[in-house]
Amino acid sequence: MRRRVVGFAGLAAFVGVGVAAVLGRPASEPVDVLPTVVGGLVAAGALAVQLRFSRTTTATDAARPRLVNRRQFLVTTGAVAAVAAGTGAGGVVLGRTNAVGDRSRAGVRLPAPADPAPVRPAGVETGTTGVSRFVTANRDFYRVDTALTVPQIDARTWRLTVRGDVDRPATYTLDDLLRRPLRERDITLNCVSNEVGGPYVGTARWLGVPLAPLLREAGVRAGADQLVSRSTDGMTIGTPLDAVFDGRDAMLVVGMNGEPLPLEHGFPVRLLVPGLYGYVGACKWLKELEVTRFDAFDAYWVKRGWSARAPVKAASRIDTPKPLMPVAPGPVQVAGVAWAQRRGISAVEVSVDSGQWQPARLADGPSPDTWRQWAYRWDATPGLHTIRVRATDGRGAVQPEARADTFPDGATGWHTISVTVPG
Repeated sequence: MRRRVVGFAGLAAFVGVGVAAVLGRPASEPVDVLPTVVGGLVAAGALAVQLRFSRTTTATDAARPRLVNRRQFLVTTGAVAAVAAGTGAGGVVLGRTNAVGDRSRAGVRLPAPADPAPVRPAGVETGTTGVSRFVTANRDFYRVDTALTVPQIDARTWRLTVRGDVDRPATYTLDDLLRRPLRERDITLNCVSNEVGGPYVGTARWLGVPLAPLLREAGVRAGADQLVSRSTDGMTIGTPLDAVFDGRDAMLVVGMNGEPLPLEHGFPVRLLVPGLYGYVGACKWLKELEVTRFDAFDAYWVKRGWSARAPVKAASRIDTPKPLMPVAPGPVQVAGVAWAQRRGISAVEVSVDSGQWQPARLADGPSPDTWRQWAYRWDATPGLHTIRVRATDGRGAVQPEARADTFPDGATGWHTISVTVPG
């Protein structure tokens, strides 16, 4: 009896987690939980049959080789086979869906940019081992979203609609966008959920359609102040319209580091607005742009208490040495990256054991919209040491010391690590 209760309780908990995960998606509807519930019911039936079969064993049966009742055997194995078949069919369907996305992406040919990225200075990297490269490889670029599975989109049938408070609504195919003059830029993107010293930040060379001219063609009406982007999986992101029209490189991105957008990073088209956290300026798997007002619509994360306007805060990170890592006595390179999109980084300083702040050597920065590497030579002595870093942005504002959580508009504070130097 106890085994039966435990078995069904575990199964119910498993199904409950699945239902919660499905309903947590932005575009979920009650009907979306049916596959999870049906799978749970089938599994429960198989478990019930198995438990009933196990109870037919008597004390006498236990003393001799077990002879399985043929009917019970067929029922049990049939139920298990049904579950396996359902799971296998789901895997086949998912595999075919993935193949559609991969084939579609493989067929996209990106034109050369009409406005190529400026040539990177020779000194964009300090040459320090262990520091994040200036350009983050696509395979290493962070991914933060609510999609349980990566949306698979056929670029041939994909459409982007521009509507709302505009005089001339429009619909675009991917080919329409690729025929427009494309812009290429190095831009650092980071997630608002990135904690102090966290990994959710990276820099890529993006290729895309400048957004401001496209919206001007649509005729944005007076009074509109928000651009709502919608993804194919139902995510909504609200971007301040003034961030689109103030001269920054806001784009509808089609390429990343010289290739079509990877599926997990928004293929075929994503939004990218430099200087804003991703949840207000970087919608992936884009399908619609709606011009509206902040007082008329709250985007997905704003409904959950996050700030509607979220400019990126200055931040710095120590990449090497790693926290609690043993460090040999003598010269040690303390190094990392710092960023403050739209303002740039003008200085980075390092303090050891709460001592005076010392200037770090800065790598060249090709744009205020990219991070900068930095390095500091520290003469390590035996003992346990604390190392802190802080940055100053291009407007002279020093990164604040006070620690703040990521909620509701991004973390603040100095990244601090401890290292041990053997005696």
